Amino acid sequence: MSEIITAIPLGFTAFTATNLDDIVILLLFFSQVNAVFRRRHIVAGQYLGFGALVLASLPSFFGTLILPRPWIGLLGILPIAIGISRLLNQDTDESESEEKAEPPEKSWFTSFLSPQTYSVAAVTFANGGDNIGIYVPLFASSTWEGLLAILGVFFSLVGVWCYTAYQLTRLPAIAQTLTRYGNQLVPFVLIGLGVLILVDSHTLENRGLLVLTLVTSCLCLLTLGKSNEQGSEAEICSTPEIEKN
Repeated sequence: MSEIITAIPLGFTAFTATNLDDIVILLLFFSQVNAVFRRRHIVAGQYLGFGALVLASLPSFFGTLILPRPWIGLLGILPIAIGISRLLNQDTDESESEEKAEPPEKSWFTSFLSPQTYSVAAVTFANGGDNIGIYVPLFASSTWEGLLAILGVFFSLVGVWCYTAYQLTRLPAIAQTLTRYGNQLVPFVLIGLGVLILVDSHTLENRGLLVLTLVTSCLCLLTLGKSNEQGSEAEICSTPEIEKN
């Protein structure tokens, strides 16, 4: 019983210390809610991404080895790719969100299968290099009772974090600022987040990982560029011709 009592404040402290920056990311996500990108996608994605971080850290509880931190830093490519994709498709996304009608509410199970959810989960997971670095020794030094108590605190606080970020976006000053500048700011925040993850994890100090990062980034840029060109061509082809008088 004493181990559980000790584990609860320990879990609260560890979660708060490693997820303060997530509040900012969640604020930006909630400011982009529209007919396509819903609140449930953000909450489901946050739980999926955080659950993946916990799973990646759990092997330490059983005494096994995990990937070194520089390899974990490669996850920084994910928010960079998502940020570039949003930057390239910004005008298209804004016009689509204005044109599309409000879709019917779907179940939470369906939300977990949505690409919007996976996008949020990818950013959450990629931003979790520090989380894994702290959770690994924390889990390794825990008993079964302490581990369950810590995980209970962790997943409860994920919901608290989402609720707090959503309520902050409802404050007039914050809501107006995010609504006005949020869509333009998010891609650059995601790109900066990815670069910070790569640098902070010392990934770029390894020549092999540096080459892998550059090659992967170039492939992402080429793929995104082609898909953007195809989208533009499809939009041009679908535009009705003006009848000649």
